[in-house]
Amino acid sequence: MKILTLNCGSSSIKFQFINLENEDVLADGVVERIGEENALYTYKSDKYSVKKLEMPISDHTVGIEEILNNLMSKDHGVIQDPSEIDAVGHRIVHGGEDYADSEKITDEVMTVLERCCELAPLHNPANIKGIESITKALPNVPQVGVFDTAFHQTMPSQAFLYALPYSYYTEHKIRKYGFHGTSHNYVAQKAAEYVKKDIKNLKIVTCHIGNGASVCAIDGGKSVDTSMGFTPLEGIMMGTRSGDIDPAIATYMMKNMKMSADEVNNVLNKKSGMLGLSDISNDMREIEDKILKEKNPMAIQAFEVYAYKIKKMIGAYAAAMNGIDIIVFTGGVGEKMPILREDVCVNMEYLGVKFDGKKNDSFADGTFEVNTDDSKVKILKVQTNEELMIALETQKVLSK
Repeated sequence: MKILTLNCGSSSIKFQFINLENEDVLADGVVERIGEENALYTYKSDKYSVKKLEMPISDHTVGIEEILNNLMSKDHGVIQDPSEIDAVGHRIVHGGEDYADSEKITDEVMTVLERCCELAPLHNPANIKGIESITKALPNVPQVGVFDTAFHQTMPSQAFLYALPYSYYTEHKIRKYGFHGTSHNYVAQKAAEYVKKDIKNLKIVTCHIGNGASVCAIDGGKSVDTSMGFTPLEGIMMGTRSGDIDPAIATYMMKNMKMSADEVNNVLNKKSGMLGLSDISNDMREIEDKILKEKNPMAIQAFEVYAYKIKKMIGAYAAAMNGIDIIVFTGGVGEKMPILREDVCVNMEYLGVKFDGKKNDSFADGTFEVNTDDSKVKILKVQTNEELMIALETQKVLSK
C-alpha cells in the first residue's frame, strides 16, 4: 500500500510518500511560506532533489498540486498515475472529544473538524484546507484523519478536568486535550520493542522536545496524563511558549501593563519560553553553542529552567503511575541535544534512574539507551517518525 501523508500548517505542507510494504519513503518534502510570492518548495526522492526552490504558491491547493505534479513527473516522479496513491493520511491537530482513534474522512468528520476550529484556530483550518485540496485533486482516493488529540482520550477525568465551574466543561468543552499524540504513541511502541516487553506491562514517560514540547505518562500503552492542555501553551517551557505560569500573570499584564488580550496571547505564545527567558533565541542549537562555547549566563540560566521543568514533569508522572520503567527523549531537541538529556536525568537516583554520560554522547539515529547497565529505569533516545505512524494508522483504518 502506498500512502501520501500530509501535515498542513497555516502556511506550510510537510509530506511523505511511503510504500508500506517495506516502509520505504519514496519521496518527501515541504512547502513553506504559502500565500507569498517567494514561497519555498523542497522535494526529495532517489531520482531527484530540489531544496528551497522559490516559487509563487498562493494557497494549499496550489501547494498540493505542486506535490502531486512532482510525484507523477515523467522526469523525476516516483509514480506514473494518481491511481498508484492508495490513500492520503492527514495529521489533524484537534478532534475534540469526538475521536479516540483515527477516522476515515467523511462529511460527519469534516463537521467535527469545523467545530474544533475554535479550539485550534491556527491548525484545524489548515488541516481542513489540506483535506479539501486532496478531495479536489484526487476525488476517488480515500482519506484518513490522524488526530493529535486522539491518543490522549484515554486520560481519566482527574487528569483532564480543570478546577473551574463544571459547566465550563459541559457547555464549552474546556478541558485538557493534549497534543503530539501521534509522536508519543509511536515512540512508546518503539521503546517497548527495544526492551522486548509488552507495552501493556510498562510505565513509560515520553518527552517530545522540539520548539513545541510536551511530556506524556503512558501506563500500559495508554495515555493517562500529558503536559499540554486545552491548548498547546500549557505544560513545560518551550521555544517561544511560556508553558505553565500563574494564570493571574495574564490579568496583571492586562491591568498593569495595559496590554490587550491578543497582546498577552502573543507574548505567551510567541515571545516567551527559551526566546524570552534567554533574550537570545528559541533555536536550541544556538542556545547550546552559547552555553558550550561562550558560557553565556543568560543561555545557561534559561537552559537550567528548561531542563528543570522537564525533570519535575517526569517526577510527577512517575508518581501518577506509581512507578516508571522507561524515560524516552524524542523530537528535534530531545534527540539531538545530549546536554539536555544529561541535565534532566542526573540526580534522579531516587527513581532508579542512573545516567551514563559516555553513552549519551552518541548522535546515532534510531533508538539507543543512555542509562548505566544497572539502572532500574531505561533512558532511551528514540527517533520519532510521525509520518510513518500516520501511514500505518491510515492503513489500519482502511483495512477495517
